Amino acid sequence: MSSRAPAHHPAAPAGGGGAAGEALGCSRGGLTTRIHIATEGRYRPLSLVITPGQRADCTQFEPVMDKIRVLRRGPGRPRRTPDSVGADKAYSNRKIRTYLRRPGIRHVIPEKKDHKAARLRRGSRGGRAPGFDKNRYKDRNTVERAVGKLKQFRAVATRYDRRGYVYLGTVTAAALLIWLRC
Repeated sequence: MSSRAPAHHPAAPAGGGGAAGEALGCSRGGLTTRIHIATEGRYRPLSLVITPGQRADCTQFEPVMDKIRVLRRGPGRPRRTPDSVGADKAYSNRKIRTYLRRPGIRHVIPEKKDHKAARLRRGSRGGRAPGFDKNRYKDRNTVERAVGKLKQFRAVATRYDRRGYVYLGTVTAAALLIWLRC
């Protein structure tokens, strides 16, 4: 018997090995994968990231936003910042609001009840409530519809792929087909 540790394989993914390195996470239903996605108004994906199923949505906000690249009609670098962002309460925290405020991106993110209660408890030191436009928030379902379009592809919905990078390629191919069909 040898007590030698296994050597690092050069082709292994950069996130470490095991289920977490392959974007697999435990949940009640078994092993799951989560697709974090940014879309434009016509339900087409702009950027996506896959993570294990138990990973929180708000932790992947910045990586998804950093991957956005929209080509310009004429010459020039691709555009990296959207005009506005709509998100649900899972993305309601100070870090994300600061991230959006820095480049001047308008956002519609509802405030969580416990955040609102804490702000009101602090009185004038709690600051003012973040702006919220109910009419613009109605357009937030574009993400849900884009995920629905992605899940129409059987390989995306069931994840037959064993490796995380192969599944990311499958989801990317499905996103490209969505763009080509429009």
